[in-house]
Amino acid sequence: MKIKHIVYLLLIIGLGSFIGYRITTNQNKNGEFKGKESKNNSIPVTAVIVKSEEFDNTITLSGSIEANEQVEIRSEISGLVEGIYFKEGSTVNKGQLLFKVNDTELRAQLTQAKTKQELASENERRAKLLLQKEAISQEEYDVARAEFKMAQAQVQLIQAQITKTVVKAPFSGKIGLRAISPGTFITPNLLVTRLVNISTLKITFSIPEKYANQIKPNSSISFTVAGSVQKYQAKVYAIEPEVQVATRTLQVRAVAENKDGKLLPGTFSNVTLPLENIKDAIVIPTEAVIPVQDGKKVFIANNGKAKEVKIETSNRTSATVLVLSGLKEGDTVLTSGVMSLKEETPIEVKIK
Repeated sequence: MKIKHIVYLLLIIGLGSFIGYRITTNQNKNGEFKGKESKNNSIPVTAVIVKSEEFDNTITLSGSIEANEQVEIRSEISGLVEGIYFKEGSTVNKGQLLFKVNDTELRAQLTQAKTKQELASENERRAKLLLQKEAISQEEYDVARAEFKMAQAQVQLIQAQITKTVVKAPFSGKIGLRAISPGTFITPNLLVTRLVNISTLKITFSIPEKYANQIKPNSSISFTVAGSVQKYQAKVYAIEPEVQVATRTLQVRAVAENKDGKLLPGTFSNVTLPLENIKDAIVIPTEAVIPVQDGKKVFIANNGKAKEVKIETSNRTSATVLVLSGLKEGDTVLTSGVMSLKEETPIEVKIK
């Protein structure tokens, strides 16, 4: 009986040992599997180490190109166009005759007015002699003199009108397309053509008010226009004395040479405005920055996991962003796979 009990006891002990061994083995395997699983779930990302550097501070703005001088050519008086003396699209010089309005009627009026002036002049001379002899009163002489002055004024008025029949270029430039022909009855309301001076151009643009104290007269800027990669240079010559309340911007105007005539007034330009360079600036790639509802954020590596950091940024280029706060030198900023990251996500970092 005792032997039987001993055998049962040995069987129970052996079975218990076997069960314990299996449990221990399974736990070890599970531990190894979880470790491998954790490692396999790490997201591979690239990153850069933040370093301070000098930042070439520039901003890009939209501008408008305008002619240095431009004017609408019209006639100051009504009449028939007698002759047109310019070629459409050509260059004209200051003072060059553009067109002439017929002045036959005005010249006839001038002859009549000069005749009246001569008669009034003679009457005034005679009245003066009579006044000296006390043959007439001072009042009578004054009437004669006034009539003479009125006749003089009438002659001058008609002469001024005749002068207006000849329209000349007020400055040198390129003439536009004409809207009249010889024989057209012209009035001051009719636009004849436009004259623009494009040898020099104006570039007008607006900058945010926070940069207002960084722009000065004679500052150099560069700009490009649509359809061309060529960069043109210009110099700031005028700054609006006040910020526009509606847009919180300050209007600036620069001047650029256009001797070859490649640039045309009315086109848009992309203006690159250099500002004060920033030393010891924190600059990161643009792809690292994630817009959020209350600002911007980035992820940095922290003990093998992603850590979310809110940042404040300023100027940016096509490749980099200037960070004002939130990062420090030595931080590892993640640059790829950032849209799929969350706080404490395991990561495998590869430094660029």
